[in-house]
Amino acid sequence: MSRRTFIFGLAGALTLAACGPGLGPRGDDPFAPGIKPGAEAVDGLVVGHRLMQAGEYELALEAFTRAAGEHGLTVDVLSALGTANLGLGRLGQSETLLRRAIKEDGAIPEIWNNLGVVLLEKREYPEAAHVFRRAYALDNGQSDSIRDNLRLALAKIENPDYDENQEQEYKLVRRGSSDFLIRQIP
Repeated sequence: MSRRTFIFGLAGALTLAACGPGLGPRGDDPFAPGIKPGAEAVDGLVVGHRLMQAGEYELALEAFTRAAGEHGLTVDVLSALGTANLGLGRLGQSETLLRRAIKEDGAIPEIWNNLGVVLLEKREYPEAAHVFRRAYALDNGQSDSIRDNLRLALAKIENPDYDENQEQEYKLVRRGSSDFLIRQIP
């Protein structure tokens, strides 16, 4: 038996041995886990927000849609759906959903901010500035992201070509501890 045949035989034997029981990540099965009957599912809003942080807007939209089936079209779900659509560049859908969320509960600065970002993207600067002012007032001036967005909208009103050659940063704000950041590429 040649050395080459011996090496190939040994490699094949080791490969087969690795497929045997006890060597997988859990020690019993090399395949991904299946469905666990009786297990409690993770909330679609939580999953969606994690996916948004990872920049997976399409998957986040699917998770938020599942959350809508579980919770109904609450303010949180409408806001999340609108923000995911904004991340996908679907400005019309995003604006519709965020406006619906504001009608449901008008005192949430994060939703007002995200609507302002949509309006900035659509180049509706005066309305965007108005929306950011409202968000900033509702937030009692606590959010740097909202203040920065308001400054940008006001600068765009004075000079619509303001920093057009530079990359602009719009800051989305979600409920909770994390901020989303969307960059506009000219």
